[in-house]
Amino acid sequence: MTTDALFQPLRLGALSLGHRVVMAPLTRMRSRQPGDVPRPLNAEYYGQRASRGGLLIAEATDIRDDARGYPGAPGIYTPDQIAGWRGVADAVHAKGGFLFVQIWHCGRISHSSMKPDGALPIAPSAVAAPGNHMDATFRPVPFETPRALEESEIPGLVAAFRQAALNAREAGADGVELHAANGYLIDQFLQDSTNRRQDRYGGSIANRARFLLEVVDAVAGAIGADRVGVRVSPWGSFNGMRDSDPGALFDHVTTELGRRGLAYLHLVEPRADQSSDTNAIDPDAPDAASRFKARFGGPLIAAGGFTPESAAAAIEGGNVDAVAFGRLFIANPDLPERIRRAAPFNRYDRATFYGGDARGYVDYPTLEAAE
Repeated sequence: MTTDALFQPLRLGALSLGHRVVMAPLTRMRSRQPGDVPRPLNAEYYGQRASRGGLLIAEATDIRDDARGYPGAPGIYTPDQIAGWRGVADAVHAKGGFLFVQIWHCGRISHSSMKPDGALPIAPSAVAAPGNHMDATFRPVPFETPRALEESEIPGLVAAFRQAALNAREAGADGVELHAANGYLIDQFLQDSTNRRQDRYGGSIANRARFLLEVVDAVAGAIGADRVGVRVSPWGSFNGMRDSDPGALFDHVTTELGRRGLAYLHLVEPRADQSSDTNAIDPDAPDAASRFKARFGGPLIAAGGFTPESAAAAIEGGNVDAVAFGRLFIANPDLPERIRRAAPFNRYDRATFYGGDARGYVDYPTLEAAE
């Protein structure tokens, strides 16, 4: 089948995209240290992957110093970090592309070695994630039991997300994506395995969604709803997540988000194996896009296990408006053009995904270089 559906224009909030091949947010842990500052190498990486009318969603970016959960992940809360992101935005815009910065707080997916004064990670409730994480030196360590947030601390977190969005716009980004997926802080509030609160932020679905919606409203009020996207992962189990009724939870979440006129909803499909190289698809997993597209009502980006052909078919089917690619974009800086020309793809090197320097980051060849 053809991939023509991927190359139709699309209005996404304030943006007019020239095609529907989106770069997914990909943690790469290569910011300048100390300080978690985007550097020229990062600008080169994003500039390589920019295309006219294409949307790049930048890697998850810390909203403040206690948001850190991965060594080398960038921040957007200091003047140096804002200046570093300006270099990234300039590189993307020079190629005619658009840049959204994904902003997050890692919550319990962190370690005290990355926190100010060695404090424990924070979370909605004192529930540790299963298994191991990493400390500030990339050494494997067991997850710690986080400190449960006081209700009085929550407005400060909302304000930090709002300020991060303003900082992203100051840096020249076209908008922000709120990371409410994959078991990080906002997702920890949403799901009842990690949210055992007894106050207005816990218990009912409406209460557990309150933090997300307060963040959305604050960010949209600061930079405009048409420059805000939200990423969620219904039925996702990454980072030890689980909810007793995920269908009902995300029915509510996507309906409420749809009332806010956002640029887009970004769904991580639960069917794909994201941690291996098999790209195995679980045929029994729910189809999130088909369930939530109508509830949201606005543009929907789907991610998870897509090939160019299946992405085009999803768009033609009407439940998806654009598709985000991750690993393919890591290894193929000119991915949209390769798809357009049905050209072969470079293979990615998983060993260089996280941390390091230029190798496995900016040295994948383009079609032009290969020819």
